[in-house]
Amino acid sequence: MKVLYAASEALPFMASGGLGDVAGSLPVALRKRLIGCRVVMPLYDTIKQELKDTMKFITHISVPVAWRRQYCGIFEAKYNGVIYYLLDNQYYFKRDTIYGHYDDAERFAFFSRAVLEIIPYIDFKPDIIHCNDWQTALTPVYYSAMYANAPGYENIKTIFTIHNIQYQGVYGKEILEDVLGIPADKASLLEYDGCVNFAKGAIECADKVTTVSPSYADEILDPWYSHGLDSILNERRFKLSGILNGIDVVGYDPETDKNIRANYSINDLSGKKLDKEDLQQVMGLPVRADVPIIAMVSRLVSHKGLDLVKAILDELLSTSEMQLVVLGSGDYEYENFFREIAARYPDKVGLRLGFIPELARKIYAGADMFLMPSKSEPCGLSQMVALRYGTIPIVRETGGLRDSITDCGDGEGNGFTFKSYNAHDMLDAIRRGLTLYYNGDWDTMVTRALDCDFSWGRSANTYIKLYKDLLK
Repeated sequence: MKVLYAASEALPFMASGGLGDVAGSLPVALRKRLIGCRVVMPLYDTIKQELKDTMKFITHISVPVAWRRQYCGIFEAKYNGVIYYLLDNQYYFKRDTIYGHYDDAERFAFFSRAVLEIIPYIDFKPDIIHCNDWQTALTPVYYSAMYANAPGYENIKTIFTIHNIQYQGVYGKEILEDVLGIPADKASLLEYDGCVNFAKGAIECADKVTTVSPSYADEILDPWYSHGLDSILNERRFKLSGILNGIDVVGYDPETDKNIRANYSINDLSGKKLDKEDLQQVMGLPVRADVPIIAMVSRLVSHKGLDLVKAILDELLSTSEMQLVVLGSGDYEYENFFREIAARYPDKVGLRLGFIPELARKIYAGADMFLMPSKSEPCGLSQMVALRYGTIPIVRETGGLRDSITDCGDGEGNGFTFKSYNAHDMLDAIRRGLTLYYNGDWDTMVTRALDCDFSWGRSANTYIKLYKDLLK
């Protein structure tokens, strides 16, 4: 079985979020299970030079972009046993940032078409092309409309994975022919709600549609979560399934992590206590082993549930013996709120605005609890990373949070959960955590967290089953 995994970003070359993590990890797990998986992505100018130096030039081709043709250089690199194809066009990809440009529709139309055009030149005829998010959503559309019956392209299946349905690639209809090169008789594949919608086209044309957790696959059928795509998703729900993401358990490992003060394991938790002390020192908080630390590492935006935090944080801090550590950046409203809280409770709140990967590791290792009250969360990786470091998640039951965290109310769960998007329901979950910390067997909770398995192996096996079912 041969799978060509198409993504707009993939570690180690480029990542701006969870997609880059997934595209850097899942193909590795598939290769270890003897699936022929290769990755194709753009060759961004901002990729580090030492990574560019590992690439080998294969050839160059010209790719149709509506009525014109554009140069496409094909480079090959190998990392962690996986072959990557990096597609070069400096007009489209010599930019300071990878997204957010006026011509993103054209840039990723070029890339989506190039994914198909390179197949005769890479000595790799895929059985399946696995596309991810709106940036590659046109690949199933182009395949269905233009390539399915072409020599050398027969019997290829396509899969489209939705990592976050909020981002769909929505543009005006005027780009259909002049930018995308979609003939008038195929325009209905992309037209939706008076616009061109890349994600809708992929949902229409792909053989299978997946999301990054089973619960999110159910949720996006509801208008509350779907950002307008619920009608087409309900029409095509026979294609839809959800597979929970995993994490890189080698990169995130408290036994070997060089970013933390002391390493530890499920058999020896003593290092975690030293990491807590180190975190308190780094964040300028009183060093107290007896006080629990609740942490947040998050983008400071509304859908992360920060309205709930704003509503109860003053009440929580004024009535509870605890410390809060926050790392993140985002909307001015929330950044300013945390600044004010940190100023009012300097002995209880440690704040760093921005994203500092090394500090994030110290927080995962040194905190006792990890708060994720998200309004929506397609999968979420932070709660899994927290468990990997023995830090107990407090989450709202939505998307991947619901699929990965179970409440310890019955004595067997790995975290504290609440269902409704309500500030005092969240406060109750936090207080249950604090109560167990002070009055229960906290080390048993930590051990149970460290025993959780969210490696990519389990997810990869589910994807392999999906692939095999598709090829029957």
